[in-house]
Amino acid sequence: MEIPIGSITIVNSYEMKQFYLILSLFVLTACSRALPEAEVVQQQPEIIPDYRGVIIPCNIAPLNFKLTKPEKSIAVFASPVSEFRIESYKGDFEIPQKKWEKISLEAKGKEIECTIYQYKNNAWLKYSPFSISVSKDSIDSHLVYRKIAPGYRMWSEMGIYQRNLRTFEEKEFLSNRLTNNNCMNCHSFCMQNPDKMLFHQRSTHAGTYIIQNGEIEKLNTKTDRLISALVYPSWHPSGDFVAFSVNDTKQDFHSSDPNRIEVFDNTSDVVIYDVKKREIITDSLLLSPNNMETFPTFSPDGKRLFFCSAPVLPMPESFREVKYNLLSLTFDSQRRSFGSQIDTLYQARQTGRSAKFPRVSPDGRYLLYTVSDYGNFSIWHKDADLQMLDLASGNVDLLSGVNSDNVESYHSWSSNSRWFVFSSRRDDGLYTRLYICHVDEQGRTGKPFLLPQESVDYYDNLLFSFNVPELIKGRIKVDTHKLIEISKYGKPGSLIFSE
Repeated sequence: MEIPIGSITIVNSYEMKQFYLILSLFVLTACSRALPEAEVVQQQPEIIPDYRGVIIPCNIAPLNFKLTKPEKSIAVFASPVSEFRIESYKGDFEIPQKKWEKISLEAKGKEIECTIYQYKNNAWLKYSPFSISVSKDSIDSHLVYRKIAPGYRMWSEMGIYQRNLRTFEEKEFLSNRLTNNNCMNCHSFCMQNPDKMLFHQRSTHAGTYIIQNGEIEKLNTKTDRLISALVYPSWHPSGDFVAFSVNDTKQDFHSSDPNRIEVFDNTSDVVIYDVKKREIITDSLLLSPNNMETFPTFSPDGKRLFFCSAPVLPMPESFREVKYNLLSLTFDSQRRSFGSQIDTLYQARQTGRSAKFPRVSPDGRYLLYTVSDYGNFSIWHKDADLQMLDLASGNVDLLSGVNSDNVESYHSWSSNSRWFVFSSRRDDGLYTRLYICHVDEQGRTGKPFLLPQESVDYYDNLLFSFNVPELIKGRIKVDTHKLIEISKYGKPGSLIFSE
């Protein structure tokens, strides 16, 4: 039987097999057609986000990007084993997930090379390739952050979200649309464990919410015996204690200062909360009437508490004179007691700058912290930078390759101590974005990269800032309906003070 196909007539099964063989070869040839002849340009293309020369985890989502000049373009991605290409009419490249996973695995411990071809003025240009180093070090699977409008005092919508870093999946943990538009903040996890966390709600449904293995406890932490309700938290690695600051915080506004707003403490202390006994533990070294203690964080072995402290000064007239030292104090979890000697790790008087947000890497080697010219609320300070102290050698890395000429502030470590994520306003000076940075075994840092998004226009269209980024080992698996019910109708427990 004859089968007409276009202008070809297949008259038997042998000829039909030959036809399909030729057709297959034609398709393969079309798919592997040669790249265009192009004039070589001795410079790399300008891309947004700038992923040129960055070091990435082997398990991160695709690094989608666009060219600064939208033209018909081709991007060729090559590992030491294979390559693929993407064609674009506007110079935007959204990389298929499976292709990215394959090439990232092939380039593990090596590099992905990207070459851009661009059609401009009726001719093709070929730019110098740029590389993306793929580390053998993986990163924790999820990142938790709050999204909030970059305002000063008011908010209408905010929420805490968890992002799968292997993909672009973002899920809402809790939005204030579901809790009468209140404020929620300071989410914190015990050793990057998604099953042991806490966060605060303020205003409506106020309280501290402690979640352990799906069980939810609501606490009323406002008491006459403390300056304020519990504020900045840090879990003890055992999960049995949480260090908190308590802060009498105020804010003021500038009419001409480049730092638009000033947030400061009139006074502050540090306390320890015993999770099992619901007791507050205090110590005179953390409740000094002459100093303001804040930003506590436990060491990974739980034997030391780091915190910041500054002498009490009249506020707000002396806000530029307030500079915080970085201190530490031993802690005995069995006896629930502190040592008698405070160690000074960062002396503000000597450096002329103020320290805040200390965070120790889980391997206990490095202490990452923020410095600014004064004060403790660095998100509004353009001069805020990150620094890293080697706790073994005592050497301080100023992280010049990490910092920008705008705000670098809150940060947290990955569970393997090879990555940290931090908040920065380097892109436009207004919106806070999240950057991820590699730290090798010698403490050397790579070029940070912006948290990848599926759409290349994501950050252009987003009107929210990110803050309090926390890396965790898996997905938070809490019953949101149960959480909202406890939030709205649950009777909060009260604090007990250890005498």
